Amino acid sequence: MPNPPQTKNGKLSNSARHVVLPSGIVSTGWPAVREKSAQLGMSFDAWQDGAGRAILAKREDGSYAASIGGVILSIPRQVGKTFLMAAIIFSLCILFPGQIVIWTAHRSRTADETFEAMKSLAKQEQIAPYIEKTLSGGGEGSIIFRNGSRILFGARESGFGRGFAKLTILMFDEAQILTTKAMEDMIPAANQGENPLVLFAGTPPRPIDQGEVFKTHRRDALSGDDEDTLYIEFSADEDASLDDRKQWAKANPSYPKRTSETAILRMKKLLANDASFRREALGIWDSDQEGSRAIAPFEWLSTGVDTAPVEGVRSFAVAFSFDGTRLALSGGLKHEDGIHVELIDSEQENVADGLAKMADWLAERARNTAVIVLSGNAGAPVLAQLLKDRRVPDVMVKIVNAVEYPQSCAMTLDVVREASGVAKRNAELEASDPLPFTHLVSDGQAQLDTSVGVSDKKQRGRSGAWGWSATTPDGDETPVESMSLAYWAAKTTRRKPRGDRERKAVFL
Repeated sequence: MPNPPQTKNGKLSNSARHVVLPSGIVSTGWPAVREKSAQLGMSFDAWQDGAGRAILAKREDGSYAASIGGVILSIPRQVGKTFLMAAIIFSLCILFPGQIVIWTAHRSRTADETFEAMKSLAKQEQIAPYIEKTLSGGGEGSIIFRNGSRILFGARESGFGRGFAKLTILMFDEAQILTTKAMEDMIPAANQGENPLVLFAGTPPRPIDQGEVFKTHRRDALSGDDEDTLYIEFSADEDASLDDRKQWAKANPSYPKRTSETAILRMKKLLANDASFRREALGIWDSDQEGSRAIAPFEWLSTGVDTAPVEGVRSFAVAFSFDGTRLALSGGLKHEDGIHVELIDSEQENVADGLAKMADWLAERARNTAVIVLSGNAGAPVLAQLLKDRRVPDVMVKIVNAVEYPQSCAMTLDVVREASGVAKRNAELEASDPLPFTHLVSDGQAQLDTSVGVSDKKQRGRSGAWGWSATTPDGDETPVESMSLAYWAAKTTRRKPRGDRERKAVFL
C-alpha cells in the first residue's frame, strides 16, 4: 500500500495508540469487502474503515501482508471489534466460496455468546439468502453458507480447534488468554490453507492469565523487528485518570457515539477493581516487561518436591549473563520417572574470581557426571578451558549454540506445564502418577524461585525462537537459564558417567 491505512478523518494512527504495519504492502482487499458489507447492511466507523484496510492489506504476490505473523488487535471492550471481524469474515465467506473459518474463544460462555450474535446476524434480511443453515450442539456452533463456506465456533478450554485442515481464516478471540499449546493445535491447519488470515483480538492480559502469546506478539511488533505482523492498539495513557472522559475517547473510538457514558460507567462499577477497568475499559497494559513471568505460580509450585531422588544420571549446566557479571550453576538428574533439577550456585559479583573454584568443583565430580553444559560467550569459553586444564575430557563439556539454548528454554517450559497437569490430575483423582519434571523446594532454592518468578520469554531473531529474560530492573534470569540447560542436558545426553551412578547427595 503506497500510503498508510486511512480513516475518514485521516490516518488510523490518529485514533489508535499504535499501528505497526507489515512490510511490502502494495494493495488491499478492503474496498471489495466494504462494498459487500454495505450490500449486507453493514457500515463502518472511521476507525473500523482504517483497520479493515490494514487487516486486508496485500503484498505484490497477492498474499495478505500479515499472513505470516497475523493480525493483532489490542482493544478495550465495547468498541466494535466483534462487529468489524464479523463483517470481514461474512463478506469474505460470500465473496470467496469454500472458505473455512474457525472462530474460537477461550471460554465456552464467550464462544456461545459470539455464536448467538453471529446467528442473529445471519438471519438479517440482506444476509439470510446466502445462508444454508446454522447448527449448534455440544458447545459448538456453525454457520453454513450456500456456496460451501463455513464459520465454526467453539471454546479452546473445551479442546475446540484441533483436527481441522486447510483453514482460510482463524480468529482467536480472547487472545489475552491464548496458550502456546492452543496455537500448536490450530496453526498447522491454517498453514495448509491458501493465503490464510490469522486474527488475534483481545484486551490486555491480567497477571493471572496465560497471556504469553499475546504479550510476545505485542512486544515483537513494538520492537520494530517484526515485518510480517499487523499490530493495532487502542488504549488510554498509562497514567490516565479513570474518570477522564477524554481518556475514555482516546481508548474507545466508539465513545460517545456508539458506546455511551452509561455503558462505560456500568463497566467501572461492575468490574472487579480499578486495575480491571484500566485493562478492559481503557485498554491500558500492565507492563508486559516488569514482573511478568512465563511459568505461572501454580505451575512452579505444583512441580516442587521436598525430597530429591538419589539415583540416576546427572548433568550440570552453567549459564553466564550477557556481560559476564552473573552466573548460575544447576544440576539435572535423569531418573526412571523423569528429570529432577536443582540450583546449586548463583553468583552476581566476583564471577571471574570464582571460575577456578567452580572448575575445581566440577572436575571433582566429572567421574560421576554425564555432561557439563555451558552457555554465554562472556564466560563459557573460559570455563571450558579451565575444565580442560583439569583434565575433564572434551567430550564431557559442551558449549551450547544459538539453536540449542532456545530449545532448552522451550523444552523446559513445556515439561513444567506437562508436569503441573499431571500434578493437578493426581490431586483430583487422588492418584500418584510420577511427574516428568520436579525441582527441589527448600530455602537453598530461593534464588531459582525468584528467577522463575520474574523471567519471561524474549524473542531471539525472526525464527520464533526465544530465551529467558528477567522482567524487573534487579531481576536475574541466569538461575532459570541454568536450570533449563540442566534439564535439557539431562534429557538429551546419551553419555553414561564413568563412576557409580548411586549417590547419597545427588549434586553435592
